[in-house]
Amino acid sequence: MSTKMRIQGAGSILAAALVIALGGAVAACDGSKPLIQRDEDKPGPFPAADRPVADVVSARWSSEDARDRLREADQVMDRAKIRPGMTVADIGAGEGYYTVRLAQRVGKQGRVLAEDIVAAWRDRLADRVARERLDNVSVRLGEPADPKLPPNSFDRVLMVHMYHEIDQPYEFLWRLFPALKPDGLVVVVDANRRTRAHGTPPELLKCEFEAVGFTQVSIENMPSAGGYLATFRATGPRPEPDTIRPCRMPGN
Repeated sequence: MSTKMRIQGAGSILAAALVIALGGAVAACDGSKPLIQRDEDKPGPFPAADRPVADVVSARWSSEDARDRLREADQVMDRAKIRPGMTVADIGAGEGYYTVRLAQRVGKQGRVLAEDIVAAWRDRLADRVARERLDNVSVRLGEPADPKLPPNSFDRVLMVHMYHEIDQPYEFLWRLFPALKPDGLVVVVDANRRTRAHGTPPELLKCEFEAVGFTQVSIENMPSAGGYLATFRATGPRPEPDTIRPCRMPGN
């Protein structure tokens, strides 16, 4: 084969390769797949909780009628200063005791995002929201270490009788941090007992939040809700995951 023929053949192969490459690029631009495949950013590692983590055992901890007789939700929402027009996240929403009452409190101009990590509970709550025509409520499935909340979106984030069930509290709180508006608050209701007994000692709660850049704003006894109510603000800066130091509380 002559040199000229070899060059022409190589040119044909190169042209064909370019056609294939360009065809692939056009196909990628149609929205079916990205031009460059990238792994999702995964910050970490995060420290493990130096304490037992309670099992997730139920979508409820008491009947709604019993809780309403104690005015639980009203008192929690009053002390958390939840008002019409706010955007509120209900984390660990379960069967929706707080979700439906938050929807009434924030009104048509407000929004409620109800999140749970158990798909069956999420689905039942979605059915309830549709049945009761709560047009200001969205329901979503989160992950154990990530509530998957949009950034700079929430005036209040409620976590009622579920914090002790969070398996990876430092990663969870780190991912929650950006979701708050500048004056937003995380509101935690829990029992003052060891985590293995389905509660969180207040000093442990404060330590874990502060380890991720939050500042405790208030804490008060809340007998009607079975324990206490604590609020936290994201004051930052949010630390790098590998600089977070886990809290060590003997006896938990």
